[in-house]
Amino acid sequence: MRKIIASLFISLDGVVEAPDQWHFPYFNDEMGAAVDATFGVTDTLLLGRKTYDSFAGAWPEREAAGGEDADFAKKLGDARKIVVSRQELSFTWRNTEQLKGEVADAVTALKAEPGKDIAMSGSVSIVRQLLAHGLLDELHLLVHPIAVRKGMRLFDEGETTMPLRLLSSKTFSTGVLHLVYALAEATGDATYDDAKAHLPQGDA
Repeated sequence: MRKIIASLFISLDGVVEAPDQWHFPYFNDEMGAAVDATFGVTDTLLLGRKTYDSFAGAWPEREAAGGEDADFAKKLGDARKIVVSRQELSFTWRNTEQLKGEVADAVTALKAEPGKDIAMSGSVSIVRQLLAHGLLDELHLLVHPIAVRKGMRLFDEGETTMPLRLLSSKTFSTGVLHLVYALAEATGDATYDDAKAHLPQGDA
């Protein structure tokens, strides 16, 4: 069974919207290596329509230009790209197709196909749906040391909590935290009476 790995640039106050407006001062070799490592274990990109439009509007031109980011642009172009949208879409970027059917059923079938793991970048609404259905295997958060103070947060309001389990963490020289999470089992019920036993005890 293939894993789905979602990577998001996120601010300290949880904003994931428009990272191009606040993220680039923190991009260094460490972050580049982290992003490249994800694509090294995947051969498929799962994208929302807006993220796809943004990628398709930039990366093919960068590949053709042959600049220093052309190799990465080629990796994106060569990857199988699957776009989630309720609208009927047509594509000009090579190796692109549209996800057919209900998201949960179609993604479950996609994970069962042979191949490497599946990467996601951005596409917050799709990430939320996959988390809600228990279909996201790893959530890679690159937490930037900045409070953006406006814009869409990763987690919207809901009736239930969503426990996560930390798989790994790394601190970059820029202060960015690379945190990798998986969904966790429910935490169970506890009260202050359960917690107070862990408080420091006074001198005897």
